[in-house]
Amino acid sequence: MKTRIYDHELRELAIESSYPSNFKGEQEIVTERTYSASPFMGKGSYKELFFEGFHIGFGEIDLSRTSLVHFDSDFETVEMHFGLDGAALTQSNCLEREIFFGRNQHNLIYVNGFEGKSEWYDNVPMKVFEVNIVPSLFQKYLPGHEVFDTFRAAIARKKSCVLSPHNFPITPQMMLTIKKIISCNRSGHFKKMFLEAQVIELLMLQLEQIASYQNGTTYNIKKHEIEKLYDAKEIITNHMSEPFSLLELAQQVGTNEFTLKKGFKELFGTTVFGYWNELKMECAKQMLTEEGLTVTEVSEKIGYKNPQHFSTAFKRKYGLSPRELKM
Repeated sequence: MKTRIYDHELRELAIESSYPSNFKGEQEIVTERTYSASPFMGKGSYKELFFEGFHIGFGEIDLSRTSLVHFDSDFETVEMHFGLDGAALTQSNCLEREIFFGRNQHNLIYVNGFEGKSEWYDNVPMKVFEVNIVPSLFQKYLPGHEVFDTFRAAIARKKSCVLSPHNFPITPQMMLTIKKIISCNRSGHFKKMFLEAQVIELLMLQLEQIASYQNGTTYNIKKHEIEKLYDAKEIITNHMSEPFSLLELAQQVGTNEFTLKKGFKELFGTTVFGYWNELKMECAKQMLTEEGLTVTEVSEKIGYKNPQHFSTAFKRKYGLSPRELKM
């Protein structure tokens, strides 16, 4: 089981990754590998984690130029793909259409052997996070929902397929789960247990979101406005504790308040302030449970002047107060 990535024109090998022989069998520990980017690609690195039917890969490459790279692999897998930043367009004879991933987008892909090329654009560093799952294991978690019937049938026929013709926005919960996986510092069997639990949660969030969309759903937002909406989402994410108005945010990204409100809801499935609040509450929960911060410290970090107001909002979201959660 092997994957190779190399320059499409020069055929200069960038990464050659062979899966461990016990990947499909029982594995008590997590196998880890890290690669540095090939000189022709730019600066960056890519890390892999393997354990009992799962492969996790993530990395960042600051491209020196727009690059056309070639991929080939010789194994069957379902991939949970998350484009965190940057943009890439992928073509393959085994897929019926091109696959484009922009920043903050995800989808599910089934491939049974793969050979193709991908154009990586150099406007911003490329950041990706992906999980490969053995198909027999993946199907244990696939709901009996009509949205997934075509994908399930493609796996049964061993025909490569993308689950949805359009990608879906990465939610705050997904991003926090991804960050937990990337920053995991456990070891041995406990690391395997933690990573497996987080991957299943991430898959659940993906499938749950996809199932909530109706078949054939398309975005009516103009392409140039979509980039502005992603810019708005990034500003909220990076400046979570800072107060803002819709008008101020719209002006920062170069659109108007109406387009921001309507487009954000259509593209991300929530309102601007709904996303902002969701992000703050998820971050607060992580700081309380994993970082050991006090209620007052957390309240300040996410932008609440009054800890009591934070506690009320937290209890409304999770059904228990921050202090009850810590206890």
